[in-house]
Amino acid sequence: MTEGNFVDYVKVHVSSGNGGKGSTHLHREKYVAKGGPDGGDGGRGGHVIVRGNKNLWTLLGFKFKRHFKAGHGEHGSKNRSTGGDGEDVYMEVPLGTVVKDVETEEILFEITEDGQERIVLAGGMGGRGNWHFKTPTNQTPRYAQPGIEGLEKDLILELKVLADVGLVGFPNAGKSTLLSVLTSAKPKIADYEFTTLKPNLGIVQYRDFQSFVIADIPGIIEGAAEGKGLGHYFLRHIERNAMLLFLIPADSKDIGKEYAILLDELRRYNPELMDKDRMVAISKSDMLDNELRTEMKAILDVTLKSVPYMFISSVAQQGLQELKDRLWMLLND
Repeated sequence: MTEGNFVDYVKVHVSSGNGGKGSTHLHREKYVAKGGPDGGDGGRGGHVIVRGNKNLWTLLGFKFKRHFKAGHGEHGSKNRSTGGDGEDVYMEVPLGTVVKDVETEEILFEITEDGQERIVLAGGMGGRGNWHFKTPTNQTPRYAQPGIEGLEKDLILELKVLADVGLVGFPNAGKSTLLSVLTSAKPKIADYEFTTLKPNLGIVQYRDFQSFVIADIPGIIEGAAEGKGLGHYFLRHIERNAMLLFLIPADSKDIGKEYAILLDELRRYNPELMDKDRMVAISKSDMLDNELRTEMKAILDVTLKSVPYMFISSVAQQGLQELKDRLWMLLND
């Protein structure tokens, strides 16, 4: 999937259908001069329904269609015939989609399962026909209820990527390169910061035909929790990952400090992220000789404390199988 096709935030306008009118029909047939009221009820207006679809990975379809209008209910008719219900309109969304009210910014619900359906806007009720209003003192009511009008609302659809492993790191840490060698994904790779502007997903093929999903999240900068850089536009994707893999290059001035900054940004954005399993991978480690690696290990044992870490190189293909094994073990622990 190209970067331009990854759409994770859209605003849409939805309208439910009007309810049909109740009928004021009076029964008439041969030899029955005054048969009384027999007007049927109006049908309900169509609902606007959001439905989860596991085959979708992006909100791209809403980039070109942002207005959804359900059908109106049909009017009631004679012989107490109820009008047909208005046609429901379905909005298919990928799993991990959050639906918000634009006006209040309230989270209405989240779609996390395939086939899960939620009515985001109910259609108007149909009006009752005149036969409901027949009484001993008014046996031929010539009135019925009108249908209730449908509703309109502006919504925000916000996608939070569902992945097993989320790659976290500063810009240009090598996350896209790692994704490209572990999976069949083809993210944009270049030697400048913020090459990745949208999350990239890839499927890691593991032993015995097993697999897991890894997400390359755009680089974090200090102050991201307050919206600096790409701010909240990518931090929300980390919330859905089962575990986090911090990627820090071996030529970093202070690996422990970089890890602490990244961790602090996640904590300030959402303290619940601290409950996720974490692991640190030192990328570009092919530039280290044995002496430097030994010195770095001694420092990392102190600064990273109990957080597991390992040295890898995407370009030199070093430590990648061990990385898969460690990730699989953490995911299935």
